[in-house]
Amino acid sequence: MTPDAPSRFAGQKYISLESFRKNGQGVATPVWFAEEGAILYAYTEAASGKIKRIRNNPRVRVAVCDMRGRVQGDWVEATARILEGEEARHADALLNAKYGFQKRLLNFLKKLLPTPRPRACIAIQPQQRNSNA
Repeated sequence: MTPDAPSRFAGQKYISLESFRKNGQGVATPVWFAEEGAILYAYTEAASGKIKRIRNNPRVRVAVCDMRGRVQGDWVEATARILEGEEARHADALLNAKYGFQKRLLNFLKKLLPTPRPRACIAIQPQQRNSNA
């Protein structure tokens, strides 16, 4: 993706984020995401399997999907990293802006849990396709 080219993810609500176990097996999960420039941002529970897998191996794949995770487009190779500090707050603000009331409601309900579960934000950098191929 280039900054001036429309993204295959523009206008979509979910992406399937596939992270990889140590044995190489992929695990795909539908997630909400926000896009800024050539970076996709997602969030999940900090103790989730996705976060553990990304810590061990930043290679991921992403594809447009529906809310149940049924892939509706081609997979794109990408690299993921876990965000902290201001970057995580920025990603969360982008997700709040995109998902509005739904995301804010989830944030509120999360605070009502007897043991709140921390969240983690992820930056996903899709690899650009080689236009010379």
